[in-house]
Amino acid sequence: MKKENNDIEKKIIEVLDRIRPYLENDGGNLEYIKFEEGIVYIKLLGACAGCSMIDITLKDGIEAMLMDEIPEVLGVTRVE
Repeated sequence: MKKENNDIEKKIIEVLDRIRPYLENDGGNLEYIKFEEGIVYIKLLGACAGCSMIDITLKDGIEAMLMDEIPEVLGVTRVE
């Protein structure tokens, strides 16, 4: 199971790295925290941390892309 999680985490990080430039263009960024029981935990940084559109960015952008590309991902949660 540990090896499988490592493979999934590598895929998650690859997807997040593709999303990152869009966040950076608006003065934000993200930090991958962990993947546990199907949930990806991330911390939003910079302009993203206080953005009024944070929930839309998280659910409609980041979560949708991760769930579409990685079947093991069931959701995304923001860590403060």
